Amino acid sequence: MNDLHFSYIRDANVVGKPQGGVGPSLASQGFVDASGNQSIYALAPQIEGIENVVFNDFTMGVDTTGLTEANNTYQWTDDFSRIIGKHTLKVGGGFHLDQINISPDAIYNGSFAFTGSATGSDFADFLLGLPSTYSQGDSSRFYLRNKYIGLYAQDSWHAKSNLTLNYGLRWDVLPPWREKYNQIQTLVPGEQSVVYPGAPQGLVFPGDPGVPSTLAPTKYTNFAPRLGVAYSPGFEKGLLHRIIGSSGTTSIHAGYGVYYTAFEGLSAGIMSANPPYGYDYTSLAPPTFANPFVNAATGQSVQQPFPEPIPPYGASASNPNSSINWSQYLPITGVPSFYHGNVPPYTESYTLSVQREIATHTVLSLGYVGSQSHHQLVLISANPGNPAECLALNAAGATPTCGPFGEGGTYTLPNGQVVQGTRGPFSSQFDAVTYQKTIGNSNYNALQANLRHHSGGLELLVGYTYSKTIDQSSSLAEAINPIDPSLSRAISAFDMRHNFVASYRYSLPIQALLRHENRWTRGWSVSGITRFSTGLPVTLYNNTDSSLLGTIPNGINNNGIDTLYMAPGSLAINTNPRNGQPAFNAALFSIPLLGQMGNVPRRFFYGPGLENFDMALQKAFMLTESKSLEFRAEAFNVFNHAQFFGAATVEGNISSANFGKIVGADPPRQVQLVAKVYF
Repeated sequence: MNDLHFSYIRDANVVGKPQGGVGPSLASQGFVDASGNQSIYALAPQIEGIENVVFNDFTMGVDTTGLTEANNTYQWTDDFSRIIGKHTLKVGGGFHLDQINISPDAIYNGSFAFTGSATGSDFADFLLGLPSTYSQGDSSRFYLRNKYIGLYAQDSWHAKSNLTLNYGLRWDVLPPWREKYNQIQTLVPGEQSVVYPGAPQGLVFPGDPGVPSTLAPTKYTNFAPRLGVAYSPGFEKGLLHRIIGSSGTTSIHAGYGVYYTAFEGLSAGIMSANPPYGYDYTSLAPPTFANPFVNAATGQSVQQPFPEPIPPYGASASNPNSSINWSQYLPITGVPSFYHGNVPPYTESYTLSVQREIATHTVLSLGYVGSQSHHQLVLISANPGNPAECLALNAAGATPTCGPFGEGGTYTLPNGQVVQGTRGPFSSQFDAVTYQKTIGNSNYNALQANLRHHSGGLELLVGYTYSKTIDQSSSLAEAINPIDPSLSRAISAFDMRHNFVASYRYSLPIQALLRHENRWTRGWSVSGITRFSTGLPVTLYNNTDSSLLGTIPNGINNNGIDTLYMAPGSLAINTNPRNGQPAFNAALFSIPLLGQMGNVPRRFFYGPGLENFDMALQKAFMLTESKSLEFRAEAFNVFNHAQFFGAATVEGNISSANFGKIVGADPPRQVQLVAKVYF
């Protein structure tokens, strides 16, 4: 049998379009320089309004982006299967083309972040006009392209009546994303671009020597084997009969497989506003509020980079573009370059489970599930600061003082020698730039238990999972330590140690209780889902740059990689915050000494868990043989139990006044009435 499919999907989205007007101009809000000229240039006047300001716990102002996006996906699949004796053979493949057309995605009119870097309180910094960072960007239209090819062959061999073996091999071609007009770039120390000869050494583009249109080469050796075994033993007497049972009452399943995954489109999308095709500006040190292009500590101004001309398409090694004024972009900062040596991520997955019929209509399943992921895409500083050099400058009496957020500064020693920053390996033409690198790893291990029962009017499914997952980064927004990536290894942001879920449906015997049967006594049932789980990990943040590494948040990595110092003592973890006490003992934590990392990872303990009951009462009416009407009364969190569950429920930012406190909760009880007609 052959099964051939073709599909086409188009999605179009408009994100960040203000509703009901945008408000006053930036100039009227006081964003002017010393000469009275507008200090923030509104690159998107159609969404100009109250300036976007980000605090530790909330955001105010208009949306930062006016993104419009149209996506096209073309997909072909062909699967052929044939049964030959005890073998079921399958071969097939798939091919698809992806297009993402962005117009475009950037922080057009700027955004300030207040994290408490000056006073320790984000709102106090706001009242004093002392922001921590300022970001603004511009970009041309961006046209991402990607393709995928996959082939497979597998065999299901029924070796015996109670033994089946499944084995197969898959081959995937998963190239990185490219841009239709090569509007992407990467960083290679020491290499000079020939596409843009005037670019700073190290910033290279598709068409430069050794740089393909996808920035990293396509790998053609992604072979993924799969193996599975299903066995149903049976014994008619003895001890094994008591444990395993007779034929058909127990089954054992085991499997192993390698699974390659494609690069996420975000990996290329976040490069859309980088020189010379746009510009993502992030202040190198805390700026003034009125003029974000002035260093608040030194009063030093940087050149206003906006608006800047976008070059025409068509630059190549044979048609180089030497007309770009690169000085307007220096120092280069914020570039999240896709590393030129990246390879596709893959996961090794392995399972073992046993199912046993322990009673009539009742099946118990016990299983182990594990996986290891390799070459995960993570964000890492490509040009970190050198803490030892910064401290040495201070010891030598350099001016100004080298400190947090000063990795790109200019320092003068007493003998007159000038030192251009502490970053490396790139020159002083670069400041905080990053790599997207496939160097991340993670692992997951879980014990799973499930009980299924159905009899009479009762359907019951109960599941319990005891698990742990560890990684270096739980998303591309979490940067890792550039000196030793293993230091970022911690429990995952989504790790949930214990999770118990029970779902049920019971047909109410109304007609038996009333000893009367009609359309009003038939069709009543109650159903629900009950869940008990431990909390998600609390993520600790230190955005003060106390490490002097300069992993400055730039809108992609929303927080730096600096960790906290924890003094000896009890954490006093409070998993029942209804008592009004903090979630943990915040007094134990402090910012480490300059140039040092903390002594605890970003995550190592958990917040409050979940105890929730959702229930529904249903009544069904048969209207005709083929039509029915159902009424449902549904209640979520039926007992109105306060639920302090979630990744952001506990404030983990040490610069926040709410550090260690509960700052969020799930919704209270919600009731809804539903009517459905089936026909």
